[in-house]
Amino acid sequence: MEATSTLQIGFLLFPSMTQLDLTGPFEVLVRLPDASIHIAAKTLEPVRTEHGLCLLPTTTLEGCPPLDVLVVPGGPGQQGLMEDAATLQFLRRQAESAQYITSVCTGALLLGAAGLLRGHRATTHWQCLPLLEWLGAIAVEERVVTDGKVITAAGVSAGIDFALQLAARLRGEEVAQVIQLQIEYDPAPPFASGSTRTARAEVVALLRERGAGLLERRSAVCREIGGRDQED
Repeated sequence: MEATSTLQIGFLLFPSMTQLDLTGPFEVLVRLPDASIHIAAKTLEPVRTEHGLCLLPTTTLEGCPPLDVLVVPGGPGQQGLMEDAATLQFLRRQAESAQYITSVCTGALLLGAAGLLRGHRATTHWQCLPLLEWLGAIAVEERVVTDGKVITAAGVSAGIDFALQLAARLRGEEVAQVIQLQIEYDPAPPFASGSTRTARAEVVALLRERGAGLLERRSAVCREIGGRDQED
């Protein structure tokens, strides 16, 4: 895409989403030159995220213009939208003309529910990675996975990595590097527990136990959608 064209970048906003899934990439992509950012929700009312932070949409799903980049965050609220006709229609409509269809964390499950990951390599939060197979995707355990126009990021903080990679694709590496320095993105985590490959077994087990109920509910929805798709 030429640098003189205005990029139309849109984020899906929905109740009980994980706010950093949206605000992390937002802080990167909003700094791109010649970019117009749209925050799309069902209505223009404030949206309460997973832990109570309220965000304001800038447009409705119906009023959102055609996007060059579609960004779909995740979070507990994602599960309820996987069979929501208005949301799935919005995703499919935007995907038809978008240059990039992207997700962060379990936003990938929403893309999958809309049929947009079939045959594509993709990633999501590590706890939900096996569920991608039910939705026709090829699950890949990487922080950011690019397959054609589909770009998916792993859990939550991976959205910043994904957004910087996308910024480089859209406006060049120098622009992306300037943004990275501007937001001082230079991770130095205090613990080696940000991945199942490095976290202590006790930590992994604790998080698995805490998320077991939600994972079971998500699994049921993905199996049902996957089963219907196979019948079709």
